[in-house]
Amino acid sequence: METNLNKNYQPKDFEERIYENWLNSGSFRALPDKNKKPFTIVMPPPNITGQLHMGHALDQTLQDVLTRWKRMQGYCALWLPGTDHASIATEVKVADEILASEGKTKDEIGREEFLRRAWDWKHLYGGKISLQMRKLGDSCDWERERFTMDEGCSRAVREYFVRLYEKGLIYRGNRLINWCPSCGTTLSDIEVEHEDKNGMYWYFRYPGVDGGDGIVVATSRPETMFADVAIAVHPADERYKDMVGSKVIIPLTGREIPIIADPYPDPEKGTGAVKITPAHDQNDFEVGERHGLERPSCIDEKALMTELAGKYKGMDRYTCRKAWVKDLEGGGYLVKTEEKQIPIGSCYRCSTVIEPLLSDQWFVSMKELAAPAIKAAKDGELRHVPDRFEKVYIHWLEEIRDWCVSRQLWWGHRIPAYYCDSCGEVTVSAERPEHCVKCGGEKLRQDEDVLDTWFSSALWPFSTLGWPDKTEDLEYFYPTDVLVTGYDIIFFWIVRMAFSGMEVMKEAPFRHVYVHGLVRDSEGRKMSKSLGNGIDPLEIIDNYGADALRFMLIVGTSPGNDMRFQKDKLEGARNFANKLWNASRFVIMNLRDEAGEFRTLADISADNGKALLKDEDMWILAKAGEAVNEITRNMEKFELSLAAQKIYELIWNEYCDWYIELVKSRLYGGDAEESAVARAVLVKVLKDMLKLLHPFMPFITEEIWSFLPRSAADSDTEAGVGAKTAEDAGTGRVTDAADALLIKAAWPRPEVEEEWKTAGARLEKAMEVIRSIRNIRAESETAPSKRLKAFIMPSEGAGDALRREEAHIRNLAGLTSVMYIGSREDAPADAASAVTGCAEIFIPLDELLDYKAEFDRLTKEKTKLEGDIARINGKLSNKGFVEKAPAAVVDAERERLANYEDMAVKLKERLAMVEKKIL
Repeated sequence: METNLNKNYQPKDFEERIYENWLNSGSFRALPDKNKKPFTIVMPPPNITGQLHMGHALDQTLQDVLTRWKRMQGYCALWLPGTDHASIATEVKVADEILASEGKTKDEIGREEFLRRAWDWKHLYGGKISLQMRKLGDSCDWERERFTMDEGCSRAVREYFVRLYEKGLIYRGNRLINWCPSCGTTLSDIEVEHEDKNGMYWYFRYPGVDGGDGIVVATSRPETMFADVAIAVHPADERYKDMVGSKVIIPLTGREIPIIADPYPDPEKGTGAVKITPAHDQNDFEVGERHGLERPSCIDEKALMTELAGKYKGMDRYTCRKAWVKDLEGGGYLVKTEEKQIPIGSCYRCSTVIEPLLSDQWFVSMKELAAPAIKAAKDGELRHVPDRFEKVYIHWLEEIRDWCVSRQLWWGHRIPAYYCDSCGEVTVSAERPEHCVKCGGEKLRQDEDVLDTWFSSALWPFSTLGWPDKTEDLEYFYPTDVLVTGYDIIFFWIVRMAFSGMEVMKEAPFRHVYVHGLVRDSEGRKMSKSLGNGIDPLEIIDNYGADALRFMLIVGTSPGNDMRFQKDKLEGARNFANKLWNASRFVIMNLRDEAGEFRTLADISADNGKALLKDEDMWILAKAGEAVNEITRNMEKFELSLAAQKIYELIWNEYCDWYIELVKSRLYGGDAEESAVARAVLVKVLKDMLKLLHPFMPFITEEIWSFLPRSAADSDTEAGVGAKTAEDAGTGRVTDAADALLIKAAWPRPEVEEEWKTAGARLEKAMEVIRSIRNIRAESETAPSKRLKAFIMPSEGAGDALRREEAHIRNLAGLTSVMYIGSREDAPADAASAVTGCAEIFIPLDELLDYKAEFDRLTKEKTKLEGDIARINGKLSNKGFVEKAPAAVVDAERERLANYEDMAVKLKERLAMVEKKIL
């Protein structure tokens, strides 16, 4: 049986084994338990087309930290995983694969065969990302893994659609939509990415019907002029008040259109006159609705010009633009051009510039649905972390337009609407109807379109728990507690879940939305294929281990802000793991006394009435107790980065750098009871630290934990579920008991006694002195092995504490003796000194320096400095250099010379002093 950790920290040796232990022991399983409070997170489902990227790694690490922490606090913690069918992305992937392998389009193989291929593709590749998430250490309940198109979720989608339709909140209408000519489908407003780009405004004259000058209009889209139906001016614009009601002619077409008055035009922009094209612009569409204007279209679904464009029919929209502008200029209608930044909307999937088109589509009426979701945020039922995102959330919902939910795709949830071929009646039903409810006809056709991917994702917090049925899971785990997500999908997903949850469940789907930023590269750029700056988390895990990646991501992030991926921070996290590993090996190596026994503090107290704690023991116990308090508060406020940093400081600074060094002398000899107490405190604090660190670095903490003795207190919880019977203080690794796993241990309880604080204050005075003496050593380049004498002048009230801790001062500062003095006059004349909050310290220079070696070192330094001075003097005496070199370069050389000459003076003084000591 192994009795200690391997000599070297190698994550590959144990990460996979530990994850299998967690799975096999059911450690991730969450079932309703009336004796426990629930804690629920639903995972934002990654696309089945995806691969684990650094954004996933951050998002899922945050969720796993919260889930593991709540599980250790005694909650029934459910982290529900799943994947999204991703309509457009998956359809494009499958279609491309078919085209590449068979040379056929999806239309050529037909809908039924295409869907079969899509499901094959999902089964083949869809689970890949789930397997990758396990490498990261995700403690999801994998037995509950869901897919947005599984039977349960699909049934929920149909039911929700029908309910909204029956309430009049879903309707079919001919409205202006965002159309992607490349993907061949509609896009919702939030699926359009807007960016300001350099563009052109053309000013064209529309001549008057009466032969007058007419009116000049500026446009960035001259190719849409063929579909103009009016020119609008503001009713208060004095320039045009006499022209309202008259008509002008669209240049080169001969078609007459009216000039109308409407509040939409801004008199301060352009000429103050705006062409109205309802079929190709959302604002124009709304103007057209107010005035009852026609809606002709001049661009089709492939972004080609229609018959309305005359001789330009069949041209691509941009080819037409060039030809049309040239012809207008030739006809004398172009007044001027103006370069400007123009907002351009592009498809979020393929980056094709979208085309606003009129189309018969299905829409969700949003005003009624948005109101309860707004109220939930304003009333505090749904909170954002950080809270600044609440304004974004509310603003978007208050300005929301009706949501176009139909997509001209095959992969996805097909719209549950059925058309009767006999009478044209439309029936919306969760299940396929057998006949028409109006005429009884049996020839029914289902709508060809599928629903927007986000329609099904909006139901994720409750559809995955069994809705529309009233299940035990739904009653127990809903509403969920935290939704962790990037700020880039607040509009896509968060608001849709919020208003859907309020509509269906009558309460917000989550209590908190934890919003994180993006992971950028070291230069602050977004990671992308085009820049070639993407970083594969699996490669990082392979090289550094999952724990190092997780810890680096957590320490580097704060809610709502982007973080930069920096390799030195990753290496720092790996070094931290290595430090913990080596310290733990030391503790395990010294775990037992000469009889092979280990006794806890409780055992020692039972034997002796009380464990006799030394100051250093009380100091580290107080530090650990204070850390538990602070870290728990940080976690409750979602300050995960601060919590991780405090754990780091407790382990590295207090435990490894100080406490272990303070107790080594007790472990290696002396009183048996003192040794037993030191071992007990080492183990207790190590176990508490492992518990605190476990949510952040689960693998290394679980591996170390398996070598430590177990006690009943390890399995107790704060949530009132009672202590588990896991008493085991055996030898070697614990591998056979599920309750022996750290993942099932209880979060530590804060224990801090006043006596511990008092002892800690005494010890920290000694630590100040030790640090100062170490600094003097470093500054004077004195070898750590050289033993020194120290003169200490304590501050008022500090003398007793320093004398009490003198053994530690001598041991850790490397002193042969300590002399306490009452004034500076008692200090050596030639001494290095330091001032702390509790004392002044003097170390005789004779103690610090090997004068012969120092003389040799200074002589070499003097020779080098003289060479540097001669080199710069040579440069500055060179007339050619001084006259031809830039003035800044010459000045820099002169400044460097002055610095070197000043250093030379000080060096000579130092040499003279050292030489005197030798003589």
